Order: sequence, then C-alpha cells, then structure tokens
Amino acid sequence: MFAIFLSKSMDPFYQNISSFPTVIFTILLFVCALYWAGAVIGLVDIDILDVDVDSNIDMNPNTPHTNPDVLAGLLIKFKLVGVPVVITLSIIILIGWFICYYLAHFLLGWTDNGFVRFLLGLPINAASLIAAAWLTSHLMKPLRKVFKHSTNQSHKHIFGQRAVVRTSRVDEHFGEATLDDGGAGLILKVRTNGEETFSKGDRVVIFDRLNDNNVYRVISEKEFSGM
Repeated sequence: MFAIFLSKSMDPFYQNISSFPTVIFTILLFVCALYWAGAVIGLVDIDILDVDVDSNIDMNPNTPHTNPDVLAGLLIKFKLVGVPVVITLSIIILIGWFICYYLAHFLLGWTDNGFVRFLLGLPINAASLIAAAWLTSHLMKPLRKVFKHSTNQSHKHIFGQRAVVRTSRVDEHFGEATLDDGGAGLILKVRTNGEETFSKGDRVVIFDRLNDNNVYRVISEKEFSGM
C-alpha cells in the first residue's frame, strides 16, 4: 500500500513540495504536524498560541503593539475569531499548501530552481496565503457555533470537579487536565499558584477561573478537602 510513496512516479511530487515556493508551506505543515503530535501526548498546550481578541484593538501603525496584539488584529481583520488560534493557523497552512502546490505545479513547471522561480514564487506564496485565509474564514463559520456551545457548556458545574493532569507537568505557567464530563471529556488549560506543581496522572480539583481565556486554577485533592 505504501510502496507508491517510494515509486519513481512520486518524484515530481516530492520535487514540487521541496522547491520554492511550496517548500515554505511544507515546512509550516511539518511544524503543525509536530505540534499536534506533541499536543496529543501532552507535551504542549493545545491553546499555546491563543491571544486575547478584542474587537476594539487600534491597528494604527503609529500605535505601539506587541506581537499578540498584531496577531489578534489580523485575526479580526480576516474574521478568523471564535476558534482556537492553533486550529485556525493549521487550517490556513493546510489549505495554503494545497493552493501553492497546484499553482506552482501548473505555473512554474517550466522553470528551474533559480532566480526566475524565486521571483515568480513570491506572489504565488502571497496569493496562496490570502486565498487560504479567505477560505478558512468561511470554513470556520460552523466551527464557531460548535466551540461557542462547547465553551458555554464547560463553564457549567466545573468548579469543585476532579480532573486528571494530562501534560508532563502543571505549574503556574503551563499545564492541561482532563475532566470527565460524562461524554468525550473536557481538556482544560490549568495553572497552579505559587511553587506547587503536579505531574501527569495526578488528580486535581478545579478551584477557580483565572481569566477570560478559559484558564483555571487547580489545587490538590488534599488541599480541597481541608478547606
């Protein structure tokens, strides 16, 4: 079944995805794959790139902004809010990869990997990114309703509930835990206060909501029982 990937007929495909301009999206797609692999086994936060999205952000170029402010402004501009940032970026990169691949295949097949290909590849990269962002904004419309409903449900009866740490650690800067809600389960971003830490598999109690990004403070079951 997998022998086709090693056949000579796949050589043009491999050459295309490893050549400019498609190689830019290929690298980003590889990074996304590594990220999601790490998220599945609990090495990274699922929402590690999430930013506060405020519709009142002033994007005047004369106004100083941090990188998260700029990212939030771009998400608002392209109507890419309402879904976790990592999911949004992953979809954009995947769609951009497909668009860039086919544009390069049909428009740059006659060129070598030289200056002409680089010169023509720049607008293809830009067009692929813009088209991918536009398509993603439309694909996300039904996803927004799903995540909004999920977020609203997750706030109900969550405080005082036991959860299990799923990441390698939980401290005041990093961590996730799984809460059994009677269904598929909820994956929550959790933090501790002070120097207390928890390890993967530890049972903790959801004690408080720290901010509007759905980050929760957790404490040990022993501390919770002693209150």
